[in-house]
Amino acid sequence: MPSTASTARIAVLLFIGALPAIAADRPAVLPDTMAQRVIACTSCHAKDQGTDAFFPRISGKPAGYLYNQLINFREGRRQYPLMTYMVDYLPDAYLREIAEHFAAQHLPAPPIQPTAVSQAVLERGRQLVLQGDSAIKVPACIACHGEKLTGVAPAIPGLAGLPRDYVNAQFGAWRNKARRAHAPDCMADIANRLSLADVAAISSWLGARPLPADPAPAVAIARPLPIPCGSTPD
Repeated sequence: MPSTASTARIAVLLFIGALPAIAADRPAVLPDTMAQRVIACTSCHAKDQGTDAFFPRISGKPAGYLYNQLINFREGRRQYPLMTYMVDYLPDAYLREIAEHFAAQHLPAPPIQPTAVSQAVLERGRQLVLQGDSAIKVPACIACHGEKLTGVAPAIPGLAGLPRDYVNAQFGAWRNKARRAHAPDCMADIANRLSLADVAAISSWLGARPLPADPAPAVAIARPLPIPCGSTPD
């Protein structure tokens, strides 16, 4: 059996031998386009059409929302080392360009996620998303995120098409203060009013819903919002 050092040398020689073929497949000069510049972004966020629990669907989301999140990562209000590393030294104007680029993209709809939860859990999720719960001072999700749950321009994100595990993780991040936004941080307040069972109900109901045929964000919503929100003030 060859030693570890011998195996490593063989791997290096094979890689060097493959370099001419790799180089032949690449253009001499890469195009200076936004699509080329954000390949590092699409390598995660375009993967599996947005079904990954860690890398959410960002195509078609309102540009103002995407811009706010890039700023939040850069300024430490959201915690994810890879994102922080990527945006740490980028100026506001360039972050806005990136946001506008992805806001104009429309990837195919992700598949509906199967769920094994009970009908009672799904009904509780439907109630919270469509009606809210005045007893715990939680407004309906559609009151802010739009009747189709596709978000509202310029800065309210859509919830349709997000995977169940991602929704759960974001509620956990708000509760643990790993994710924050401009004060008043409306989603942090809501996350702390919901029980863990309620969070699971919301994420299960959303994960089982198909993305609407027209996934574009709404252009307006009734104001004032049911809860003060620093990211999209009235």
